[in-house]
Amino acid sequence: QVHLVESGGGLVQAGGSLRLSCTASGRAFSDFAVGWFRQAPGKDREFVAAISRNGDGKNYTKFVEGRFAVSREDAKNAVYLQMNNLKPEDAAIYFCAAYFSLYRDIWFISAGAYSDWGQGTQVTVSS
Repeated sequence: QVHLVESGGGLVQAGGSLRLSCTASGRAFSDFAVGWFRQAPGKDREFVAAISRNGDGKNYTKFVEGRFAVSREDAKNAVYLQMNNLKPEDAAIYFCAAYFSLYRDIWFISAGAYSDWGQGTQVTVSS
């Protein structure tokens, strides 16, 4: 099990950028594949991006591909989500989640695959 804390959310104008951080404690983050999800008011939680343990495997929902980038820095026990050209429809609470994996090159888009979740960070985009 790993404890996750998200940070970096806030209010930004449409077209602006934010970088979210997901910081882990309790266990080496390098043992985990990590996913980012978001949930807007009245909507289901949805997949945003995922990264494998080795950082080589990445996946994005089509709604953010080309604008968002996920990366990891295991020396700091951190995973990042760089969000550029933000749109009002990107506004949501963003969560990171971790999956303990024996394999270094897999990732998951299903929320059910992840066992550990952070509390989320709010992203608000004004038009």
